Amino acid sequence: MSDYFLHHDFPADLREMDFDELDLLSYEIRDFLVSSVAKNGGHLASSLGVVELAIALHRVFDTPRDKLIWDVGHQSYVHKILTGRAGEFEHLRQMGGLSGFPKRCESEYDVFDTGHSSTSIGLGLGMACARDQAKEDYRVVSVIGDGALTGGGAFEALNHAGHLGTDLIVVLNDNGMSISPNIGGLSRHLIRLSGTAGYNNMKHRIKHGVSRVPLIGEEIVSGIQAAKEKIKYSVIEDGVIFEELGFKYLGPVDGHNIRELCQALENAKSIRGPVLIHALTRKGRGYSLAEENPGKFHGIGPFDPDTGELTSPKAGRTWSGVFGEKMVRMAFQDPAITCISAAMIEGTGLEQFRRTFPNRIYDTGITEGHAVTFAAGLAAGGMRPYVAVYSTFLQRAYDQIMEDVCLQSLPVVFCLDRAGIVGADGETHHGIYDISYLRSMPGMTILAPATAGQLEEMLEYSRECDGPCAIRYPRGEAAQEPDLPEFIPGRAQRLREGGDVDIWAAGHMLSHALEAADLLLEQGIHAGVVNMASLQPLDEEQLEEAAADHSLIVTLEDNVMSGGIGEAIDGKLADADVRVVNLGWPDCFVPHGTQKQLYQKYGLDGASVADRIAREIGKKGGC
Repeated sequence: MSDYFLHHDFPADLREMDFDELDLLSYEIRDFLVSSVAKNGGHLASSLGVVELAIALHRVFDTPRDKLIWDVGHQSYVHKILTGRAGEFEHLRQMGGLSGFPKRCESEYDVFDTGHSSTSIGLGLGMACARDQAKEDYRVVSVIGDGALTGGGAFEALNHAGHLGTDLIVVLNDNGMSISPNIGGLSRHLIRLSGTAGYNNMKHRIKHGVSRVPLIGEEIVSGIQAAKEKIKYSVIEDGVIFEELGFKYLGPVDGHNIRELCQALENAKSIRGPVLIHALTRKGRGYSLAEENPGKFHGIGPFDPDTGELTSPKAGRTWSGVFGEKMVRMAFQDPAITCISAAMIEGTGLEQFRRTFPNRIYDTGITEGHAVTFAAGLAAGGMRPYVAVYSTFLQRAYDQIMEDVCLQSLPVVFCLDRAGIVGADGETHHGIYDISYLRSMPGMTILAPATAGQLEEMLEYSRECDGPCAIRYPRGEAAQEPDLPEFIPGRAQRLREGGDVDIWAAGHMLSHALEAADLLLEQGIHAGVVNMASLQPLDEEQLEEAAADHSLIVTLEDNVMSGGIGEAIDGKLADADVRVVNLGWPDCFVPHGTQKQLYQKYGLDGASVADRIAREIGKKGGC
């Protein structure tokens, strides 16, 4: 860690430093961020963009007494540095180390655990109302990006805050991006606002100048308040949506000018009711490689800070890449195929599709619920929509999947990227719940490919599926082996025979099952291996045959056991003379760490599965 941070007591020292010293601090923080994230990976571009903003917030507000909430939280690294955690960045996002998101268990300065977008305004409003009920007087500040502001939850909270009129400060960090460039009417509105600094400057000059007129200055200032709306609308053609919602709008402010930010924040403190400060920032600020390619450096693995190139071995074809390439090929054959993404076109592998079929792909912004309802409308209109979304984010659209898709039995295909454990992003990003909640939906087909080739087969099948279908696949490099039999909907695939135990694996967990079977064979235990492929409907015929031929069946899935596929098999075999052992993620929030570490810790890697099975059938010794 830099000696610079060892010799300061942040955030208290921020309130004693002059603006030249604060500018120097911003350089120190950026150097520290680049060197730290280069070692372990993380969310770099977004954190580089809020350096001055984080400094100003902690200088002006009395944190942690004043409450500071970071929406999503991937931009909270600077906040962590300024609240005594710079020394822990050596283990950022590593098992047992510093989280990449705000965590209440880490620091009293982290007032809420965040990780999904569009929540900070609602959280801040709730805290502000709790403060009012308790008759306390601390400040509540919600920081939200322009990407997160596209989420419906943010607008619901803005509407409610304007109605209640309680003291709340919202800082809009406007960098024109979420992960990909932002889209939509709100984005265009913010662009127009960013060009209207003249309105704010004019307003301040008039007020300052007129108020100095002897005797009558203050009366004139009061009188022109009635004309303020006309001035505003003459300068900003479409008006300021935030003021229409009941907020006092301050800005735009240069988000990289600490003095200007501090002035705006001090002004906000003096205003009663909800205030929104519009700060213009640049993602990746101060590191040219991230400024030029902010999408690449939004979430990046370990890299060479001089070149920006990844230092870890380059992976082969990823699951996202296989999906994206197959979608392009299918779209050439079927003009009804359309793709929808909630601000994740690049992340879900659809960039090539967007270039090839720009009129057949829709980026809805960070609006998973709307994306699903929109897809339902497309399907009802005769299209074949594919909703590409990370598993963890699809949770936000549960009601829309149930009511707008399943209830209508519409052929919407959900392509669940990052299903299962994702690694360093931790609890808020693991996709280990989708099997459980999708299983409860009538008419939902759930598929889990074990290899890249099988994913392509399932995507082909989805073109003809007459109802909703979900295909879940993990993060990272797509498995190319083993060679599997042809995919048949509703049928499991037996890969090995074995009389001692039968392992039924879901999706990419097949590789762990095969490894476990090899290790068990070394102990003289013969394990059968079945690739379930189709999780709903299950292959009940083969399942009954397996129960008749084995005394022990072990299920293996990259999902929580509660409500998972193992529980479904338990139910199917309740009356059979067979013992079933379910292996999956426990009923707890799984922390961050590498995928390999987490599989080992929770007993889901091949060696651990073999050891568990050996114990279950009474054999001594592990593997």
